[in-house]
Amino acid sequence: MEKLVVTRYSTLVEYLIKIGLIDKNTKVITRVKIKDLQGKHVIGVLPYWLACHAEKFTEVRLKIPEDIRGQELSMEEIEFYSLEPKTYVIKEVSFEE
Repeated sequence: MEKLVVTRYSTLVEYLIKIGLIDKNTKVITRVKIKDLQGKHVIGVLPYWLACHAEKFTEVRLKIPEDIRGQELSMEEIEFYSLEPKTYVIKEVSFEE
């Protein structure tokens, strides 16, 4: 199954390669559309309404202090704040009352 990384952070991509989750040929995009996700194993941080369109979704979990969120982190910071990535199969279901 083709993998796709969704992130704005190049150091995070390096980290994913380092831990063996992806290789250097894995496609990386910064903005995603539903059609980009379909049939793929998507890695990154996405809201559920988007992640449910992927075949599998691996959440890249980082416990980052609020004051440095949204910044490019160093490899050392990513390694320090990282939690084990978790993979999910997310499906949309209809709500019936």
